[in-house]
Amino acid sequence: MNAHPDAVPHPPTASVDRVSRVLRHALDHGLLGTHQPVAGFIDTDGVRAGVRALRTAFDAVPDVLHTFAVKASSLVPVLRLLTDQGMGCEVASPGELRLALDAGCDPARIVLDSPAKTREEIAEALALGIALNADNLDELDRIDALRPAGCASVIGLRVNPQVGGGSIGAMSTATSTSKFGVALRDEGARERVHRAFAERPWLTRLHAHVGSQGCPLELIAEGIAETYRLAEEINDRLRRRQVTSLDIGGGLPVNFTDDAVRPTYDDYVTALRTAVPALFEGRYGLVTEFGRSLLAKNGFIAARVEYAKEAGGRRIAVTHAGAQTATRTVFMPEAWPLRVGAFDADGRPKHGPTVPQDLAGPCCFAGDVVASARELPVLEEGDFVVLRDTGAYYFSTPWAYNSLPRPAVHGYALDGGTVRCAPVRDAQTLDEIAAESGARHADGLLALTTARTAS
Repeated sequence: MNAHPDAVPHPPTASVDRVSRVLRHALDHGLLGTHQPVAGFIDTDGVRAGVRALRTAFDAVPDVLHTFAVKASSLVPVLRLLTDQGMGCEVASPGELRLALDAGCDPARIVLDSPAKTREEIAEALALGIALNADNLDELDRIDALRPAGCASVIGLRVNPQVGGGSIGAMSTATSTSKFGVALRDEGARERVHRAFAERPWLTRLHAHVGSQGCPLELIAEGIAETYRLAEEINDRLRRRQVTSLDIGGGLPVNFTDDAVRPTYDDYVTALRTAVPALFEGRYGLVTEFGRSLLAKNGFIAARVEYAKEAGGRRIAVTHAGAQTATRTVFMPEAWPLRVGAFDADGRPKHGPTVPQDLAGPCCFAGDVVASARELPVLEEGDFVVLRDTGAYYFSTPWAYNSLPRPAVHGYALDGGTVRCAPVRDAQTLDEIAAESGARHADGLLALTTARTAS
């Protein structure tokens, strides 16, 4: 049977075998099954290899801090693994900061980015010596008032080079009207940035992030080149080397069509060298903030097929992985397609003729479909589907729709023929769902009604 036009190529046999071994181990040890119908899995060896590739690509830079974008995997054991490999953390909320600190990340290796920092958040970061990138000029005024004497925090200003967007608007942060940073091409903005640095000798960093998935390397490099030119302008005008480092963000796109890692960190560095060769001469320290590119291909979601049925001539497999864990794919399937693997009830790859099938999730709305008309071996009750390349943003940041429990997450490593697993996050219990949903205050609204009636 010919492949459906929307079909995504199946992964190579070796990769399928690797996943199958992890699935069989999970089934044998009760990590997956009828009582745990969906779970996430993280390849710890793959994560380590990704960090090594990143560090190697930037070997020529004498002063570079690689931070991990915590939003890409907000799981303390994952952050601990990354900090153990020498990574810092980029955080964008009080919650993410707490996770980074709980993971043991040195505050001096944490960078706080957020477009809506409160005074309390700013004061805490400054007290801890955490680096902070102000999102706008008004935020600099707040820092003026809050920055203590002898503050160890490196302070930067985020700018928007306004170089344009990529193919996914929601992932493009350097458009003309982006909510992030100081828009450099707006009338008078560049001069205001110059004045901000002149008035604050402690303002020593520039930050820019062009975007991520859907943004070509050339566009990302163009934004960084513009930021570099601004740093040179500021230092030349001030006749001192005030800007000493550049936070160039992250955003390396991920290939979701097969197992190949492309583009690579080496490709990214090559694009930077082409656009701004002086970036690697050591004039400025560099900070990176990669997330998806380190984790996506090192994780997968496995979900049990609960039912298989027909509707309008289409076969539908109803699984336990839907919008609650694959939110972006369900709502933006063209931008975030996922590869799907079919496995039997024992965790072995399914073979045989393929038919177009929809993979539906458990959420109670018609659009909860992870893949449409995907060519797969016929799925039946008790089989398992695997959503590939989901190590970033998927099982680590679930959606609480229908009060579905957050799935368990496990790390794994393969030593020869042996699979070893370690817990990352326990599956959410019904008691925890109830507590999160205000069970402790169950009578709170009744009390208000009673009080009004009594009066």
